Amino acid sequence: MLPSGSRMRRGEEFADAVRKGRRAGRPTLVVHFGMREETDEPALVGFVVSRAVGGAVVRNRVKRQLRHLMRDRLDRFPRGSLLVVRANPPAASARSERLAAELDVALDRLLRRREPSQARVDGR
Repeated sequence: MLPSGSRMRRGEEFADAVRKGRRAGRPTLVVHFGMREETDEPALVGFVVSRAVGGAVVRNRVKRQLRHLMRDRLDRFPRGSLLVVRANPPAASARSERLAAELDVALDRLLRRREPSQARVDGR
């Protein structure tokens, strides 16, 4: 599981990540990424799994899978990061490997966008 200090619990943190942050979407999930102002706290991760995904058992299974997957990927983000992973309805029937692959693609997109743009040497 995720370390206790890395779990997002406050509604304002969810709102900041979703409203002010950037997002990257895949068929099974959407990841929202934001940064807290002037803080050196560890990155926080929150999960949103609505009833559209399925019943309580299915939603809890999807949340557990996503928490497990994020545990190994948390160190890729700088301190002060806010991440919200929102599951889409196809996540209910997705295998863990597919969730992992789509999570990696979404996280890579967000990290790539975060890097300062570098002027191309070849002029293109």
